[in-house]
Amino acid sequence: MSTEFHTIGLIGKPHHQGTNLTLKRLHHWLKMQGYDVLVEERVAAELGKDVRAVDLLEIGEHCDLAIVVGGDGNMLGAARVLARFDLGVIGVNRGNLGFLTDLPPDAFEESLAKVLDGEFDTEHRFLLEAEVYRHGEVKASNTAVNEAVLHPGKIAHMIEFEVYIDNHFMYSQRADGMIVSTPTGSTAYSLSAGGAILTPNLEALILVPMFPHTLSCRPIVVDASSTIKLVVSPENGENLEVSCDGHVTLSVMPGDEILLKRSQERLKLIHPKGHNYFHVLRNKLGWGSKLF
Repeated sequence: MSTEFHTIGLIGKPHHQGTNLTLKRLHHWLKMQGYDVLVEERVAAELGKDVRAVDLLEIGEHCDLAIVVGGDGNMLGAARVLARFDLGVIGVNRGNLGFLTDLPPDAFEESLAKVLDGEFDTEHRFLLEAEVYRHGEVKASNTAVNEAVLHPGKIAHMIEFEVYIDNHFMYSQRADGMIVSTPTGSTAYSLSAGGAILTPNLEALILVPMFPHTLSCRPIVVDASSTIKLVVSPENGENLEVSCDGHVTLSVMPGDEILLKRSQERLKLIHPKGHNYFHVLRNKLGWGSKLF
């Protein structure tokens, strides 16, 4: 047993057969190695009787390592909660090829054993904080690992807003929305909208307008210590929303201000030794292999 990890938390996607099988194998394997294992309550019931079920916050408080089984979406959900605790998070990939989940589901034992023996790389990813202000008061807030998106509530149509960086007016925008992404999110929704890929170690944010009505409007990268303010036009006819990681939505009314800035919270990702970001990128995006 490693000196570093004693209590290990298991997190997964409820009611997903493949995830379930992997969680069962993980739980059994870890118990055999003598680790204390806590299982997130939403998946614990499916694992049988002698399983210690806890909620996500308790995993954050009591565990030295969290193992997330599923796709990147599961990792994002867990990461938004676990980033406030100082514990490493590692992913077993049950989705498509994951950017954040890099252990194989069918042969995790060998890689995981090395990690538990202390052979791993640690990487920190910063989160983004989104706050909605109405008449100077905070009405809603949340954090995102990937991105925060301002967009119309129901159907896609043009909205008007102004963009400020550190209280300096940058431009007014007529577009279907605005994506503000971290480097982690730069390979997700932001990429689909034409944003650049930011390598994970960059302290930067990228702003990507969605279908802007001015063709000269391009994505722009700003320093991660900047405060980004989106001021929604009072003339917008209906309510809008800010989505954090496409999951948590904050409602926005015409005239509201949205403040986006780097969170104090950072996700501590654990990778097996030899993990290479460009290798993952090449596989995920189908880039060409070496010529010589």
